[in-house]
Amino acid sequence: MIIIIRNRAAPEQVEQMLEEQKFYIKLAVDIERRILAGGGEMHYFCEQALLEDGSSQKNIWGAGFMPINQKISYDSLINIRPSQGNRSMEILDATIREQVAQIITELLGNV
Repeated sequence: MIIIIRNRAAPEQVEQMLEEQKFYIKLAVDIERRILAGGGEMHYFCEQALLEDGSSQKNIWGAGFMPINQKISYDSLINIRPSQGNRSMEILDATIREQVAQIITELLGNV
């Protein structure tokens, strides 16, 4: 189940996002709108949910979150964008990584 989170997530929402992967939530984070979509089998599905909700592709970055230890990962196929200087699955720009981390922590951290 893909859920768009605009405000701090409720524990029930985190549980729903964990249904597919059990311990890990695949995320797409819109760094401009400061929202995220999480859950499901692939980052792509989260990305599509944000695009349908009005996000711009250039602002969406893929990440992962493990609620049990609050660990964030920055790897996703949706992050490969040579036109934006990111030629890797990992988010290479430190500023973007920090923005993604802040949004994830604000919306999902310690829920």
